Amino acid sequence: MTTTPYPDTTLPAAEAAGPHQPAGDRIEVWTEDKVRALGVVTDLPTAARIFGLGRALAYQLAAEDTFPVPLLRVGNRYRVPVAAILTALHIPAAIVPEGDLTTSGQSSVDHHDAIRSSGPQRDGAAPT
Repeated sequence: MTTTPYPDTTLPAAEAAGPHQPAGDRIEVWTEDKVRALGVVTDLPTAARIFGLGRALAYQLAAEDTFPVPLLRVGNRYRVPVAAILTALHIPAAIVPEGDLTTSGQSSVDHHDAIRSSGPQRDGAAPT
């Protein structure tokens, strides 16, 4: 049986779930675009849903420091870096054009051409 994507990105439990999912529930389907749309960080319950974990188990794993990805503790809340989620799912955290290792058109090394063209520099000494 083939499934077609639903507009709300959920599938009926009978089509998508294993034997532990009660009939009638809906399973949330997380796509790469949907995960990236979360921004830089997300909350623990959202990250848990991405990994197919329940809320209680997610907080237990967080307390035991065994959640599938590293967590940030902010006050009494957990924040989950979306890049870590993407990495755990074997999705590149950043989309880089093929062959391009820089993220902008600027050089990643500061002022080397200016230093090279001005000759040797001595601390506070006048050129000889």
